[in-house]
Amino acid sequence: MAISMYQASVPVLVRGLNNLSAILKKAEAYAEAKKIEPRVLLDARLAPDMLPLTRQIQIASDSAKGCGARLAAVDVPKYEDNEASFDDLQARIAKTIAFLNTLKAEQIDGSEDREVTIPTRDKPMTFKGLPYLLGFVLPNFFFHVTTAYAILRHNGLDIGKMDYLGKP
Repeated sequence: MAISMYQASVPVLVRGLNNLSAILKKAEAYAEAKKIEPRVLLDARLAPDMLPLTRQIQIASDSAKGCGARLAAVDVPKYEDNEASFDDLQARIAKTIAFLNTLKAEQIDGSEDREVTIPTRDKPMTFKGLPYLLGFVLPNFFFHVTTAYAILRHNGLDIGKMDYLGKP
């Protein structure tokens, strides 16, 4: 049985975002229980030259919505990147999931050879759809989800692999 571009993208990204949302709920409850100012966790980093938790979540969201939009050949939704609380981050994740859920399999299936161009600071990067999904989006998305998980775990949140993987 072949797997479709839709199956390899939208459901995978939605699941990752749902798991990230559940982890953030635990982080918010942890901060409240331990009387930790939420900004401490939201601004936390693994290393001084790494981006903070809030930015990790924004980039994971950007990767997911950009992937879905580009593979479906629709405009990528623009978000302001102004989230400053757990509620703001939850709203962003929910908005991203809602967007992904508007995309239909018939919009994405067959996009393996579709040309996809993404802007970067230096110059645009161009891919075919399948290498874009498998070699760029999924590794990038999971890098930022994993980094968000690691920041929170490093700061004492009691989470483990099953929180990261979520329920099947």
